[in-house]
Amino acid sequence: MGAYSDSLILTAAERNRILETIVNPVVAATGFTGFLYAGLMMTADGPSVLEFNVRMGDPETQPLMMRLESDWGEALMAAARGTLRPEHLQWSTEPAACVVLTSQGYPGDCATGLKITGVEEVNSAQVFQAGTKHSLDGDLVTAGGRVLGVTARGPI
Repeated sequence: MGAYSDSLILTAAERNRILETIVNPVVAATGFTGFLYAGLMMTADGPSVLEFNVRMGDPETQPLMMRLESDWGEALMAAARGTLRPEHLQWSTEPAACVVLTSQGYPGDCATGLKITGVEEVNSAQVFQAGTKHSLDGDLVTAGGRVLGVTARGPI
């Protein structure tokens, strides 16, 4: 399981079609403001909506944030004030990917308390922790199903 973000995955025409036929009509019809995640599948007939989420989901957010080069705090403030514009957000053209490491048994009953090692040795990626905790001995251990999201960005 994981996610990726790549500015080159869609052509300009595909991106415009998605905005014109899916995103903009939903925003216009609902007056929605906030985070709108459109889960899409590209088909022979064009984009098809799988789902909408009105939050920043996991693991989709991690590769997006790895590509964001703007100040996230300033973007959030502009959004809260109603002044955020697309040109306020600068994105790296390098793709980013996240691979989710899960605990034994996921998505069913997951093993917890399993020791996790090596996180501190990662230097070419960002490790996002989700289902983790520290044991009484101070060890990093599993505490849920989705444990780590290892995310990196780089040239193609």
